[in-house]
Amino acid sequence: MENLSTQPKMEETRVCCTYCDSPEPAVRTCLQCEASFCEKHLQRHSKSSEHILVDPDVNLEERKCSTHNEALKYYCPKDSSCICVSCWVAGDHMGHEVEILDVASEKKKEKLRSANLTDHGVEEEKKLSGLTEKVTKLFTDLRKKLDDLESRVLSEISRQKDRVSLSVSDMIRQVELHKDELSKKIHQFEESCDITDPLTLLREDLFKVDVSDRSCDVIGDVREAQSLDYVVVSQILYRGLLRFVEDLNNLKSRSQFPVMEKSEVLLDIDSAHDNIIISQSLRSASYTATSQNRPVAPGFQVDVSQAEKWIIGVAGESLERKAVGNESFIGFNEKSWGLMVINSLGVLHNNIFTSLESASPVKVVGIYLDNEAGHLSFYQLCDPIRHLHTFTASFTEPLYAPLCMYDNCILTILK
Repeated sequence: MENLSTQPKMEETRVCCTYCDSPEPAVRTCLQCEASFCEKHLQRHSKSSEHILVDPDVNLEERKCSTHNEALKYYCPKDSSCICVSCWVAGDHMGHEVEILDVASEKKKEKLRSANLTDHGVEEEKKLSGLTEKVTKLFTDLRKKLDDLESRVLSEISRQKDRVSLSVSDMIRQVELHKDELSKKIHQFEESCDITDPLTLLREDLFKVDVSDRSCDVIGDVREAQSLDYVVVSQILYRGLLRFVEDLNNLKSRSQFPVMEKSEVLLDIDSAHDNIIISQSLRSASYTATSQNRPVAPGFQVDVSQAEKWIIGVAGESLERKAVGNESFIGFNEKSWGLMVINSLGVLHNNIFTSLESASPVKVVGIYLDNEAGHLSFYQLCDPIRHLHTFTASFTEPLYAPLCMYDNCILTILK
């Protein structure tokens, strides 16, 4: 009821053609003629530039001067108002610089565009300033973490340096002491050699010297001395870098930078060109001059590896499924096409068997249909893919995928 009551109001506000006898919707209104026109009468209307056409739903009274009841044709920039000819010639705006409405309108549009661009520039400047602050803070934090890591590594090296220096200094001190002892003993030897009395020399027990109590084992001394522990330094550096990488995403998140996730985009082998090799990981591709013999049509795949005897293929929708005997079997009629392994590998259509050869047992079969070309193809899905057979026919009805199984037979549709 509410919609019905509002319809008359909509009809009343519609602008109709001034010159049509029956109400006909107007498409344009002329400000000069103060009349509205339908498509038919608009073709006969004057094309002069003085006859300005506007949308038919405008209120003409608002386009007239309230003082002189004339059309508003000019704009007075001084007073920022739209005026008629009389206002300019003999009215309040006499002597003022005026512009026609179209020119004034374009100037205002330019000002608005300039203002919008200015506002946009100011907004972008704010964004850039904020981005600069974020980037500066991010790198400041990163440098601080790297500086802390560098400080820890250098501190460990310095600590080990002090330890090694102390150890080497102690070893040098011991060597110096040993040197002094040897010097004394050498001096004793020299004094003993200067004794001329044999009896005195033989009785001199105090001069028994054991020079073998400490050999000059330089290599042993170096081994006993402390050395730099590279493992400890490497571990501090390695663990610190790992933490740095972990902290990197946290810093980016706190700085409101988007964190890049690992891509899960994989190449689609089904849509790849026949001369493109796709890796097993589906992440790399390379060109080859050798055709990959990929099927290029809709289809499905069947795993037949757990069946000794089987028939698979396609059949038309109108195939009688409950026929007596083998008339409804795949390939035993003109409405189905099959690939089979009973006693040997072969294809069957309209009760005509064609033997096929395969260098290896068929484990997975791909069946693909090119309806436009009228091709039904069977492939052995191995490495490389091997084409088995293609039927050529006109497929005029919907096709289905029947499976014929025998004892201890498992067939699995893979795709």
